[in-house]
Amino acid sequence: MTNQSGMFISLEGSEGVGKTTSLQFIQQYIESQGHQVLVTREPGGTPMAEELRDILLAEREEKVEEDTELLLMFAARCQHVAQVIKPALEQGIWVICDRFVDASYAYQGGGRGIDFAKIEQIENFCLQGFKPDLTLLLDMSVEEGIARTKKRGAADRFETEKMEFYERIRAAYLQRAKNDPKRVSVIDAAPSIELVQKSLAIALESVCSAN
Repeated sequence: MTNQSGMFISLEGSEGVGKTTSLQFIQQYIESQGHQVLVTREPGGTPMAEELRDILLAEREEKVEEDTELLLMFAARCQHVAQVIKPALEQGIWVICDRFVDASYAYQGGGRGIDFAKIEQIENFCLQGFKPDLTLLLDMSVEEGIARTKKRGAADRFETEKMEFYERIRAAYLQRAKNDPKRVSVIDAAPSIELVQKSLAIALESVCSAN
């Protein structure tokens, strides 16, 4: 848990799980409880981090090394935390982030196969124990998630991988939730929007009522 006056909530999930719609609901729910909210995203969140996002997501002929991808993700994250997230929390603002460090374990660890111990070393160096107060993990079958993604139009570099890549990502996310059940709440993203939002509200109620 953070020692800041605001609460830090991250929203995680693989491709096509409905994070955009859920982010809007989470923001509205927290604001209805009387809290000021900042919504941000990773990679991104600052001008420099957004430039790194463009580099990371762009399709390119050159092979992007797994370690290069991981380090760029954390470079953007360091800038984001220092320039946006921590200052907002210190002002009592609740921060909702579309993906955070769990995504590196899922995508670069599970997806790319980078050893989790290596990711943890970089996490400790960059974040020094800083983590979300609550992580909401939207989960559904890979097949359904990819089917939803294809309806959105042009795909970025992470949306053109093979099915096995996303299966590994999902498994890594669920393992993270199993390892840290007090922080990570798994939300079934397959049902209707109304049912998903009901599950989100239940998960949010505990942190909102405590603050």
